[in-house]
Amino acid sequence: MHSDLAKKILDFCLEAGATFAEIYEEETRKSYLSLKDNAIEGASASIIYGIGIRMLYGTEVLYGFTSDSSEEVLLNIAKNLSLAKNKKGTQKRQLGEERNYISFSKDNFKDPCVLGQSYKKDFLFAANSAARISPKILQLEASIADSMQNISIWNSEGLQISDSRARTRFSVNATAAENSERTSAHEAPGALGGFEFLDNLPVKELAKSCAERALRMLSAPYIKGGHMPIVMGNAFGGVIFHEACGHPLEAEAVRRQASPFCGKLGEQVAQPVLTAIDDGTLNGVWGSLAVDDEGTPTQKTVLIENGILKNFLSDRVGAKELDLPLTGSARRESYKYAPVSRMRNTFIAPGNSTLQQMLATVDNGLYAAKMAGGSVNPATGEFNFAVEEGYEIKNGKLGDAVRGATLIGLGHEILPKISMVGSDFELAAGMCGASSGHIPVTVGQPSIKVDSILVGGR
Repeated sequence: MHSDLAKKILDFCLEAGATFAEIYEEETRKSYLSLKDNAIEGASASIIYGIGIRMLYGTEVLYGFTSDSSEEVLLNIAKNLSLAKNKKGTQKRQLGEERNYISFSKDNFKDPCVLGQSYKKDFLFAANSAARISPKILQLEASIADSMQNISIWNSEGLQISDSRARTRFSVNATAAENSERTSAHEAPGALGGFEFLDNLPVKELAKSCAERALRMLSAPYIKGGHMPIVMGNAFGGVIFHEACGHPLEAEAVRRQASPFCGKLGEQVAQPVLTAIDDGTLNGVWGSLAVDDEGTPTQKTVLIENGILKNFLSDRVGAKELDLPLTGSARRESYKYAPVSRMRNTFIAPGNSTLQQMLATVDNGLYAAKMAGGSVNPATGEFNFAVEEGYEIKNGKLGDAVRGATLIGLGHEILPKISMVGSDFELAAGMCGASSGHIPVTVGQPSIKVDSILVGGR
């Protein structure tokens, strides 16, 4: 879009009484290649283009979007938004002084759009071969997805900024079967970057590890549930903090009074061993950004420090309503969504305990080595997550493998029960769905000990 047209639209929005106006333009190229049962199963490629216009009246949001970049259509969207608010004829506000920026989240990368789909095939077939370690491996699925997103943002405060974001992700899922029993294991690393990510990825090792994990769990007995202490593994173990605690720490939840952390800034919400961070600045990490989807530079935000609640994640609307600083956390799936406060790379920071020290404190409990998917109620923090790989803890030592475990609880109630935090910190890529669509995020943690949690079993 030419800057003159952007200024014309923004000026119209202010004439209609908006206290703030913004234009978000996006072009995203995506491709995907998948393998199943020893053969390429599917391939797709797409281009997404569109423009979103947002008008704020205080903290009230009006949003419209289109894939037509003509002046007539864009002005008509702004007109319809203003009519919906019925603010026509109010005092005109002035556009802010122009500020121009160009930001690139990643440069010097191997552009997926140049290398094409055929570049991915060898990686998928290598994963398929590496996972076929037993006749009990019933199925192997693998895929590679990539995207190249280019955005431009103009707003009524004079901001004009452009950003380019390349992302690549590999996924592998192995299913083991014997008689009527089936178990699966999954890995899905990703990065902010191009195909150089694949060049450095141990694809064969990841696939083989999934197959071995699925086979171990296939022969394991089902766990007997109940309240017990657990030691939770690192990396994707952080998904529980993300879902049960991270979402309630977003300003979007807090401003709607849909968070158990409302009014608790500065209060002790966890034991002093726990510090939790959301950091959008980590180089090459899946959920990182140079700027958020309002054009605010990303940053490191300490959410909980030594057990004290320090910050919420904010976007423009949440920051204004709650009197918070901007944290560069406004995100959206595409131009079809207005941005709201969302997580980026959210994790429990490393501590000083070793895994062996944590296990030694448990007489009878569960080691949740690998977490799988689950569900959460963001308003209450109530969660239910499956354990993909689990082991008994007996007299301070690892025992036999067990399967069928689920972890059940309330996020804000579990936080004070985290009594030990390990030093074996790792991150894991994921996708997060909320009111502004599905976005790439990273979860993470070292191993942690939870003194008591409800473990569901068969």
